[in-house]
Amino acid sequence: MSDWVTAFAPASIGNVAVGFDMLGLALEGAGDRVLARRTDGSSVTVAEVRGLDGELHPYLSTDAKSNTASIAAQAFWDSHGDSDGVELKVLKGVPLQSGMGSSAASAVAAVVAVNGLLAEPRPVTDLLEYALVGERFASGGLHADNVAPSLLGGLILCPPVLLPDVYSLPVPDGVSAVLLHPDLQVNTAQARRGLAKGYSMGQWLEQQGLLGGFIAACAANDIDLIGKTLRDVIIEPQRAAAVPCFDNVKAAAEKRGALGCSLSGSGPSIFALSASGDARNIASAMEQACRSQGISCQSWVSPMTAPGARVEHA
Repeated sequence: MSDWVTAFAPASIGNVAVGFDMLGLALEGAGDRVLARRTDGSSVTVAEVRGLDGELHPYLSTDAKSNTASIAAQAFWDSHGDSDGVELKVLKGVPLQSGMGSSAASAVAAVVAVNGLLAEPRPVTDLLEYALVGERFASGGLHADNVAPSLLGGLILCPPVLLPDVYSLPVPDGVSAVLLHPDLQVNTAQARRGLAKGYSMGQWLEQQGLLGGFIAACAANDIDLIGKTLRDVIIEPQRAAAVPCFDNVKAAAEKRGALGCSLSGSGPSIFALSASGDARNIASAMEQACRSQGISCQSWVSPMTAPGARVEHA
């Protein structure tokens, strides 16, 4: 196995409630791994995809033209590789259609692994545009709110209008993220197509104010202001009904003192931000609320400074 490069890319929280397609947060504790090695071929191929149980994945394809990891890796190799081919192995650690940036984690891990095959690897910031090629195939849109935090770590501002430029934001002291994943699935591309096409000026102004306030709160280390601004008045009301346990889980998180609670991406995962000392209790309350409706689940507690993708073995 000495000729394989292994890269890990973490799961992520998309939108972070206030920033649809513009904010993302890396999540510690869950992620995908991709192994890459040079071959005698001339393109990127996928040898296998294994799931959370370690078995061959029953749904994800090894067809290089329809796998997020290989699509991203091929885009990178076309620009920076040589005449060799590349073979990938994908180890899924993020559930599919989970609202945890599953496709983004695969794309990011693949690009980071293939970059590790170069004699002079490119800077990590140069990899974003190639990972986005894979994510665009999976989700049907050009947005970096999962790819950018998975690649770079922490809290990232990444408005589509500014891509490929993205910006790491300061995070407040003593605040952690809690993420609950119910054993459900929501198709991101379908969820995006189901959103309303127009919004009132009042809605737009309210959400823009909350986004601006949240960014200001992070910069000023103002936890009270985070609690006032961590709300989604446009997208969450349209998506919450697709997650049967959402209302109960959100109420449980808020009752235990969460600063705010919303869907992660299009769901079904649900995240909350809280004082770090309260995070474990909030995670337990969210799990109990979910299971009370007969839905199994798991949760993670993560610092808002969780690291991004990295090479684990070369």
